[in-house]
Amino acid sequence: MNREGWVFVGAGLAGWVVLGWIWGLLGTLSLLFALAAAGFFRDPRRVVPVRSGLVVSPADGVVQTVEQAVPPAELEMGDAPRPVVRVFMNVFNVHVNRVPTDGTVTRAVYRPGKFLDASLDKASEQNERVGVRLGLADGRDLAFVQIAGLVARRIANDLKEGQRVQAGERFGLIRFGSRLDIYLPVGAKPLVVVGQKAIAGETVLADLTSTEPARLGVAR
Repeated sequence: MNREGWVFVGAGLAGWVVLGWIWGLLGTLSLLFALAAAGFFRDPRRVVPVRSGLVVSPADGVVQTVEQAVPPAELEMGDAPRPVVRVFMNVFNVHVNRVPTDGTVTRAVYRPGKFLDASLDKASEQNERVGVRLGLADGRDLAFVQIAGLVARRIANDLKEGQRVQAGERFGLIRFGSRLDIYLPVGAKPLVVVGQKAIAGETVLADLTSTEPARLGVAR
């Protein structure tokens, strides 16, 4: 379980013990809260592909869009559109976030904002977010942005500028559902499609060394 959940589980268990003496129903509800919190903050192990050039999903969820967009201005990545994969997380997903590929953190910026529904396009610009720009060994860069949502009210991010990171490494979480936007290098071809389920640290979003075209998909 992620450390962010300890206080919630601890409070639920304390309520189970204390309130249970006052009224059994309150104790039962406190215990259920503790179990729900343990489930929400679960942190399962993942098998991370480690071949150079692979970009893995930083979040569990569903691929919401695959498109071209300009990264947030605060990341200082220019105004040229680049491929972006947006992964939407609901309240039942694992919320621990993982680094998408090996590199060095060159920018890590918090931007305050609104708490609109994270599935809306305008959430990318208007919602509270934390953006990270990652420099790659080949000189290119990519970015991943944690975006708060309608229910999400806390973004945790442990990354610091200058820090070296590895693919699949845990770096934070967003509490109670939200979205991760992954801005790939210019010219990269996304290997996921809209509606596809993504698993943090395991699902390959792109192969930066491949000439394979962008994938298409159909629901069957």
